[in-house]
Amino acid sequence: MSNEQTKSRTYDLVQASLERRYAKERRFRLMGLGAIGLGLLFVSVLFVSIISNGYTAFVQTHIRLPVSFDASIIDPQGTRDPEVLRNADYRRVVRQPLREMFPGVKGRRDKRKLYRLLSGEAAREVAAMVLDDPSLIGQTRELWLLADDSVDMIIKGHITREAAIANGGGKLVAWLEQLEREGRIGKEFNATFFTAGDSREPEQAGIGGAVAGSFYTLLVTLLLSFPIGVAAAVYLEEFSVQNRFTDLIEVNINNLAAVPSIVFGLLGLAIFINLFGLPRSAPLVGGLVLTLMTLPTIIIASRAALKSVPPSIREAALGIGASKMQTVTHHVLPLAMPGMFTGAIIGMAQALGETAPLLMIGMVAFIVDIPGGPLDPATVLPVQIYLWADSPERAFVERTSAAIMVLLAFLIAMNAIAVILRRRFERRW
Repeated sequence: MSNEQTKSRTYDLVQASLERRYAKERRFRLMGLGAIGLGLLFVSVLFVSIISNGYTAFVQTHIRLPVSFDASIIDPQGTRDPEVLRNADYRRVVRQPLREMFPGVKGRRDKRKLYRLLSGEAAREVAAMVLDDPSLIGQTRELWLLADDSVDMIIKGHITREAAIANGGGKLVAWLEQLEREGRIGKEFNATFFTAGDSREPEQAGIGGAVAGSFYTLLVTLLLSFPIGVAAAVYLEEFSVQNRFTDLIEVNINNLAAVPSIVFGLLGLAIFINLFGLPRSAPLVGGLVLTLMTLPTIIIASRAALKSVPPSIREAALGIGASKMQTVTHHVLPLAMPGMFTGAIIGMAQALGETAPLLMIGMVAFIVDIPGGPLDPATVLPVQIYLWADSPERAFVERTSAAIMVLLAFLIAMNAIAVILRRRFERRW
């Protein structure tokens, strides 16, 4: 075989090998793109499902009725005594226009169904109006009153009218259609969803209590975990001597970052509640538990931020006579602080989404009142979602999805703030 033939054969072999390698690289890239596309598809389906189920919770169905503030019902003696006004039969007041609009409803069972067009909150709304302005007594006003959750679900289309009729709601649908023809059905922004606490009635339930509980819990977590985490990171990175003790601490910190969160809940139940006697369901205990859980994340992020500061900064400060403490506090720590803030925000975002450790310390309780401080009974947003997801009413499915949307908005905002801080303040050396 001639030299030219040998070169040609070698060239062909090399080309074939290159083509096979390039084909493998193309297949690998396509597999990577397919994995990314599949992941995006699953996330998109999840978000579409949540949004399609939950966006309607931000509006609520109301019924417009001519409410007569009958003095014989509200204040028979005409004293305008606040106690008398507070204890009046306002349910009778809001039911009276329904009886007048549907005079053909006679039976007791049918009347109960008719009255269920309105939420129990409607009577309290009218009572609040009278207490604020007693001059309404004796007048008749057109009021938009809160509808029951079953009515709300039918109007929004979550329950079809055919399904409601099949389940024995034929009269209910007929009444609603009559009210729609008269223009007495409308939707308004559901401010109650953001301001109210939990309730057994879906149309009255809100995330206000859970948001307040999450705020107090995260406040306690931040006030404890950030200074402790930063102090631990500064000691381990700047002052500690490498020995078995510090090696043991570092191993434990790294291991604690991988411990399941429910273990911290068990620890909080055993130490903070059973041993120290702190109140159950309190944001203080929740904050203490989440502090233990987020400390490893903050310590690791803070140490990484300290390591990113060039040694020349320390050497220059020490060279002009600064002490070790002055070097750290006046030069190293300010430069590392943006990275520490980023780690703290990521740790807070992780704590905001935690449920398991808070279930262990009793924050799963049914809390109606909005907490006024860290020691009041409270729940948090993820636990509120868990409670609503376990409720059988269809309207709670809507509110569960809406609460998930609010929680995701908080998480996205916190992570966006972390990214902005990192890009705004980080220095490249």
